[in-house]
Amino acid sequence: MQIWVDADACPNVIKEILFRAAKRVRVETTLVANQELQIPGSDYIEAVQVRSGLDVADNYIAQQLQPGDLVVTADIPLAADAIAKGAYALNPRGTFYDQGNIRERLSMRNFLDELRSGGVETGGPPPFSQRDTEAFANQLDRFLTRHGSKKP
Repeated sequence: MQIWVDADACPNVIKEILFRAAKRVRVETTLVANQELQIPGSDYIEAVQVRSGLDVADNYIAQQLQPGDLVVTADIPLAADAIAKGAYALNPRGTFYDQGNIRERLSMRNFLDELRSGGVETGGPPPFSQRDTEAFANQLDRFLTRHGSKKP
């Protein structure tokens, strides 16, 4: 099992939680972004910089991930790809995407995209909060307790 992080828009506080978890549970964690990332020195953490462009990081993750991997992303299409491949997808706000909710979220995302392309102001997500951070940390901890990969 490996953790893949869609790191371009991932809040720094979430990255820090992932860094600590990677070291504690000894699970390979790869951050993918189209910019250079600062990561701590660890045998379990790496950063991959991809070229700039729409969905380049998402496509890289989707191509690399394996069944059972965890993808940390707020990107609904990437989460849908992960689930279709037998991987897990966790939003940085602490919500797991799964077969039961991904279609609805994908439909809502597409609907809002259509509204925005028609000039309708749809607003954005609420500001990232301490409650979001705690929800993410709790979900990640539960996931790693069940699926964590402790390497020697």
